[in-house]
Amino acid sequence: MTKQFDAIVIGAGIIGTSIAFSLSKQGWQVLVVDPLAGAGQGATSSSVAMVRTQYSTMEGSALAWEGFHCWQDWSGFLELTSDEPIAPFHLAGVLTFKTANNGFLRRQLEFSRQLGIPFECWSVTKLQSLFPNWDLASFGPPVTSDDPEFGARSETALESVFFPKGGFCPDPQLAAHNLQRAAQQHGAHFRFGERVTDIDITENHVRAVTLSGGDRVDCQIAVNAAGPHGRAINALAEPGVQHRIQTRVVRHEVAHICCADAATSDQSLIMLYDTDIGGYIRADTGENVLAGSLGARGEIEMAADPDDFDRNLSPQSIEAVYRLAQRIPSLGIPNTLAGVADLWDVSDDWIPVYDCTDVSGYYIAIGTSGNQFKTAPAVGEMMAALISACEQGADHDRNPIRFQLARTGHEINLGFFSRNRAPNPASSLSVLG
Repeated sequence: MTKQFDAIVIGAGIIGTSIAFSLSKQGWQVLVVDPLAGAGQGATSSSVAMVRTQYSTMEGSALAWEGFHCWQDWSGFLELTSDEPIAPFHLAGVLTFKTANNGFLRRQLEFSRQLGIPFECWSVTKLQSLFPNWDLASFGPPVTSDDPEFGARSETALESVFFPKGGFCPDPQLAAHNLQRAAQQHGAHFRFGERVTDIDITENHVRAVTLSGGDRVDCQIAVNAAGPHGRAINALAEPGVQHRIQTRVVRHEVAHICCADAATSDQSLIMLYDTDIGGYIRADTGENVLAGSLGARGEIEMAADPDDFDRNLSPQSIEAVYRLAQRIPSLGIPNTLAGVADLWDVSDDWIPVYDCTDVSGYYIAIGTSGNQFKTAPAVGEMMAALISACEQGADHDRNPIRFQLARTGHEINLGFFSRNRAPNPASSLSVLG
């Protein structure tokens, strides 16, 4: 195998494979390294892969809107010439509510107007016709079931907003594999089953990466897209360096439950982001749905070791189901809960870090879990543009690069995603971004 590449991407999740695809399309000789057996087998495989556009920042909304355009024509985005399975994408609108904890969606709706993202304000009558068995009272703010205020209700009508442009990918691992194959079509190489054990930095420039099998691979740049292992990779490249924005690894849990009344009366697909009860759901197979938490008073963030964590659901996992049962009273609470427990790599303000570093040739795409699957195709293009500009001499820290989103025409100042930014006060500080 070749022992020299232009770029080594560390991590073959949805972000790493997307970066590899975009770099290889630009002519870079790319190697992707991942300790697992194939693309998308880490945290990506447990993503609920919901694509929405309502974010608490303009940049987040713009990037998600661009991402939606990639997902809705996934095969066209990939341009694969081989006849192989393509990850499906199901169009599904997003229903959410105006609540105090999302600022009554004022910012999100203003961003949507500026970006041309369609939305509709739905009446209670409209909601009742689509979800005749839902309880449309207000239960917020969200609290855990042992809180004295759990179940307290207000008959004040909830104001709802529907975003018709959304959807989900039911096979996120296949989507990452699709990106792998698309990158390989442009000459990229993949090395699975090996960890990065060392990054050679000579005269403050990336020179090579050493793999657990013993091979040293020379390179011009290295990109950290290692997800939950991102901090460990940073420690190899920049030992002792602390960026202003840090990342941490937390467990997240998604329940798999049967809930016939989650479906609409007209059988249209709608995903729910309910900040009033602090939960989200999307359709799965048959009458089953995936249900997760958007956060609630009393919930505990569960720190985790990415090399040694419990994949069993914790007692806390039932809390999102309890809160969902407030909205959908017919929902039965199972004696034994099924679902998935996996890891998120999140930043201090839940906004990802897409940036260069103080080490020439070392780039980071970290803190992406929970709310960046939807943006991944656009992130690959954005990171490729950032890397190309910096390698051609741009000083991104002093004069942040601006990136034009190809499909929607909007421009993003990439300084927004800086490793040394102040924590963004506009962030939801949650998986909502």
